[in-house]
Amino acid sequence: MLTNSEAISELNDLGASRKPFRFYCDFLGEKWCIEEDSQSNSSLQLKIDSDSPKSLDQKLTFEKHPIAFDDFKKSFDEVVHQINIGNSFLTNLTFETPITANLSLSEIFSASRAKYKLLVPDQFVVFSPETFIKIKKDSIYSYPMKGTIDAALPNAHQSIMDDVKETAEHVTIVDLIRNDLSQVARNVEVTKFRYIDRLSTHDKELLQVSSEIRGDVGENWCEQIGDILAKLLPAGSISGAPKPETLKIIQQNEDFKREFYTGICGQFDGEQLDTGVMIRFIKQVDDQLIFCSGGGITSFSDAQKEYQEMVDKVYLPI
Repeated sequence: MLTNSEAISELNDLGASRKPFRFYCDFLGEKWCIEEDSQSNSSLQLKIDSDSPKSLDQKLTFEKHPIAFDDFKKSFDEVVHQINIGNSFLTNLTFETPITANLSLSEIFSASRAKYKLLVPDQFVVFSPETFIKIKKDSIYSYPMKGTIDAALPNAHQSIMDDVKETAEHVTIVDLIRNDLSQVARNVEVTKFRYIDRLSTHDKELLQVSSEIRGDVGENWCEQIGDILAKLLPAGSISGAPKPETLKIIQQNEDFKREFYTGICGQFDGEQLDTGVMIRFIKQVDDQLIFCSGGGITSFSDAQKEYQEMVDKVYLPI
């Protein structure tokens, strides 16, 4: 593992020499794993935009054991209090959910369908739909996702687009990401606002609301990959706004350390950079699998709806 300063230096050097690499880091950008594509003894498995998941040899069994609603509400109420007294506009609150499944981390990785898939053997697996940033040619793009609903609910599409809380949450995150990108790019603008993606899970379909933000990074951006990533961490969509105070609220109200959950992963192919936010995350602790999930809390949030969203996000995309 590399520290933040070590990672920045190595990423800048690899980018400047146009050497392809892949990487992942923790939520706060304090621990990094970086591997050149030429490295032969890699244990890190990363797939982006892979459309060929492996078929299961057995019928999937999957159960989730979420935190009790009353325990969820204690943290929820404190976060809303912090928002109401002005310490945050939006806080992403997450929880651990023990799960039982008849699949190993490796089998989950192989069978899952997702934009970003990462396996660190015997530690964790990620199957994330969310892009952190992409850089191609001289443009940087981000696609924050905020707003999730069960696609089977009546008028689900219109319901989530009209929801006051979901709209406020999305606007806040888009503004935060726009400001974040302005640290590393010029002419930053929102090019697509609140469009719907459909996500398939093992037991239902979900609708997810996203936006697109882009900016100009200049022709020498490869030489600054490490600096760019470090300035943008932690990811705004899974922390909140304003970041410094919101991070304090997260640390005070989550009863576990996120570590690599909600960090980022990605690859540089020598010309383009593509990175994802490590949501939809399962870690292994001894013989127990634990799924981490949550959502954005605002002053408009309803505890029961937020609890249900946290539970709904515990799924396998198989």
